[in-house]
Amino acid sequence: MSLGEFDIIAKYFARNSGRSDVLLGIGDDAAVVATPADRRLVVALDTIVAGVHFPAGTVAADIGYRALAVNLSDLAAMGAQPSWMTLSLSLSESNADWLEGFSRGLFELAQRHDVALIGGDTVKGPMVISVQVAGYVETDRWLTRGGARVGDLVFVSGAVGEAAAGLALIQSERGDSLAADHLRQRFLRPEPRIALGRELRTIVTAAMDISDGLLTDLDKLCAASGCGARVELEQLPRSSAIGELFDAQTALDLALAGGDDYELLFTVDPLDVAKVPASCICIGRIEAGSSVVCVREGQVVDVKRRGYDHFSAKESS
Repeated sequence: MSLGEFDIIAKYFARNSGRSDVLLGIGDDAAVVATPADRRLVVALDTIVAGVHFPAGTVAADIGYRALAVNLSDLAAMGAQPSWMTLSLSLSESNADWLEGFSRGLFELAQRHDVALIGGDTVKGPMVISVQVAGYVETDRWLTRGGARVGDLVFVSGAVGEAAAGLALIQSERGDSLAADHLRQRFLRPEPRIALGRELRTIVTAAMDISDGLLTDLDKLCAASGCGARVELEQLPRSSAIGELFDAQTALDLALAGGDDYELLFTVDPLDVAKVPASCICIGRIEAGSSVVCVREGQVVDVKRRGYDHFSAKESS
């Protein structure tokens, strides 16, 4: 039996989060929430589209998880603590099994970070999923892309390229090993670095998450900060899983241009390096100018692939 819009909302998405700051949630024309006087509200919205952000055949629970994860990553990059979300869901049909799986994946991650679903919309159409998240940050400091200064060191929070490698394995339907499983999960279920973003809030000078590729996103950070950067290729974190399944040049391309890792990319004054968690890796330095260059053994390397752009070629160069 096909479910109607309000049946879908009631059965799969209307649930009590237990958050005391949700004064009025799903079921009315809009939600009402209470905001603390000593915090600032941080809001982000991301949309994922079938065939663009995830392949056909992706398990519904993974789609639900990923739809929220990519948004939580934006809050992590701002140093914010997530609180609420709204959901816009366009579906060609109301498939009960799909809806059960999608809502399960969505709420699995939401419960982990104490995020309440407080409203949204459900319509019939091509599969398009938009999640808006909101959270708090202290009034004295939040992170932006625009604070990097010449001499700052550039860090990443973990291995880059693994999600793109996982997507390649999914698309090619190859890889039957623990390494392949790890890479596929890195694409399907990225881990938003909420706790790390909160920890970095008073340490770093600029930050953003890596969604479109390391070099493309570093280009964005440098443009916002009015500077350039130098990336030392020898310092890039190496993924043993990628090394097991891909050749060296492909591994480098994935690390520099792959995207979808949702690790944090940030800059730090050299005087504050001792405060950076040991799990984060220094990959270069902010420099004068406006270019992001890659260097190996002191020599500039010409890099063709830089990342993803929706409105140009599949990968920018």
